[in-house]
Amino acid sequence: MNKKELLEAITKNHAGNGISKKEIAGIIDGTFAAIAKGIKKAGRFSFPDFGTFTVKSRAARKGRNPRTGETIKIKASKSVKFKAAPVLKKGL
Repeated sequence: MNKKELLEAITKNHAGNGISKKEIAGIIDGTFAAIAKGIKKAGRFSFPDFGTFTVKSRAARKGRNPRTGETIKIKASKSVKFKAAPVLKKGL
């Protein structure tokens, strides 16, 4: 599912409630902005029965350029890790 499909699903579920598609799009954008801000500030965001997003640090390492085979240095970085809640896992 992508953003457009999510917007369509929410709009369909709330048809007749007087909420426009544009307002729903703004709510979706605001929700994900708040989640991103929470992850940046606290290093994690947890939503019950869905899962937890956490910041994971990756150490610097050596890699290989697949085109030339040359060894390259990959800088240390941070990424976001998601762990699904047991309720979500059970429902899959």
